[in-house]
Amino acid sequence: MKKQVVAAAVVATIVQPAIAADLITNPVPPRREQQAVAPAPIYPVFKGRVAVMDGRTLWYPRYAQRIRLADIDACELPQWALNPKWENRQQTKAPAPVPCGPLAKAWLKRTVGYKSIECTVVGYSQDGTPVARCIASGRDLALEMLRVGWARIESPYPSNRQYLAFQNYAMAARYGMWATYVLDMNEWRRKAVDKTLDRRPIADFNLLAVRESEISPPFVDARKKPKRTDR
Repeated sequence: MKKQVVAAAVVATIVQPAIAADLITNPVPPRREQQAVAPAPIYPVFKGRVAVMDGRTLWYPRYAQRIRLADIDACELPQWALNPKWENRQQTKAPAPVPCGPLAKAWLKRTVGYKSIECTVVGYSQDGTPVARCIASGRDLALEMLRVGWARIESPYPSNRQYLAFQNYAMAARYGMWATYVLDMNEWRRKAVDKTLDRRPIADFNLLAVRESEISPPFVDARKKPKRTDR
């Protein structure tokens, strides 16, 4: 009897492992259909009459909103190009200036006319301006600007494959700015000091003389010409 009591006391003194009340176990991952999916961004759509600000920018007075055409770029309003087929009447070597910025604006304004324009925003530029696909009477405005050669695609991989095809056709036909010596728009924005509408053509003549890149076919034509033409 005494031995049984001692044995029971020994067993009682053995420390038993305890289970904590706040024990955390790895939760079961939710099923695929239960996982939260971020909703796709909903971009606005603008409709109505517009004013043309430049060769790639529209203004909706109704919304007080500026819209930029997606995937294309155009000359800034103060930017000049140079005509390689000038007439050397006064024995000068300066080519005739071409106001590529105003001409791009004029063509876009002609295309828009008094039509109602529908612009579907697809994103935003670095300065916060909405970038959109804009349609006038079923015509893509960006595609129209590329077709006549008064705009270029912003990247080699536009979202619309037709853009590159239309640009290549305009370049081959020497339409619009592709018939001129024109400075790449991004390079012009970096280097131009005077960006007012009073900018003189000689300023862009000087920038073209120290250009970093060449985007129009006349540059290639000039390199193929012989240095001497008296033979």
